[in-house]
Amino acid sequence: RGGAYIGVGPDQNFTYIARIRQRIAFIADIRRDNLLHHLLFKALFARARNRAEFLALWTGRPVPSTVAQMDERAIQALVGWIDSTPVVTESAQRARAIVREEVQRSGFPLSAKDLATIGRFHDAFINEGLQLRFTTTGRAPQPYYPSLRQLLLEHDERGRMRGFLASEDDFQFLKSMQRRNLIVPITGDLAGQRALPGIAAYLRDVGERVSALYVSNVEDYLMRGGTFGSYAKSVRALPRDTRSVLIRSYFGSGYGHPEATPEYYATQLLQTIDSFAADTALLRPMGYRELVNRNWIAPRPLSPPAPRFLCALACHSLPS
Repeated sequence: RGGAYIGVGPDQNFTYIARIRQRIAFIADIRRDNLLHHLLFKALFARARNRAEFLALWTGRPVPSTVAQMDERAIQALVGWIDSTPVVTESAQRARAIVREEVQRSGFPLSAKDLATIGRFHDAFINEGLQLRFTTTGRAPQPYYPSLRQLLLEHDERGRMRGFLASEDDFQFLKSMQRRNLIVPITGDLAGQRALPGIAAYLRDVGERVSALYVSNVEDYLMRGGTFGSYAKSVRALPRDTRSVLIRSYFGSGYGHPEATPEYYATQLLQTIDSFAADTALLRPMGYRELVNRNWIAPRPLSPPAPRFLCALACHSLPS
């Protein structure tokens, strides 16, 4: 609970923030498009009174006059409502106008190209709706790439809905953070000399600690690029305590992990930052497979054993 959050990528960060309830969050990603994507989300949080209105504005659906009475609906019901509500020209135009108005209030200096990129992202959600599917540039679509609908309806191994739109309370917590500008998107390289060091300096100034650092599979790319050492040095300098954790998404690259299950393409891993700092301070090279297999925190066993579900991978990318 509490502390500061640092993460990469788009909206999966909201689910982690809603679970841990940090006091401030930084989304640091090397892609400027990711910052622009977060300004789209910030605009939606600003204008949506609840999850139903958020989904309607996100996908360009009409907002019903009874939207204020939809707070208690389960995410399954909200998804069904969006699926059964067609986009109309007026609703799509209204959603686009709201987002454009709000992003221009963000305080970020935005060019005409930036605004067009945000509009293109929004149009992807409006045009495709909840069947919008993860894609990645230069690779053929894979059968395990999930749709937005699958991600909204995903649950954990205990069957609990834990996405940031599964709970009105989680949504309102995130909306409050966005309103107070406490979810801060940054364009920066995690291995660079400004992003993580700058966040660390700010947190030390305000007497705050990092509670969670979500890196997805970025470390694999940093190792390939030869900049992992600089990143590890910056992580070691982050203000933290013994409960501070590093969160990874491990995709395997053909190699399994002891925590992997056949139902999931990705494996989510935890390691304390203290343990990572000790491992990376060793004066010897380490490969990515060794890194993800060292000192991870094994989850508590499920009791009674949970049924297995066939679930979508927890993908995260920008609409292309």
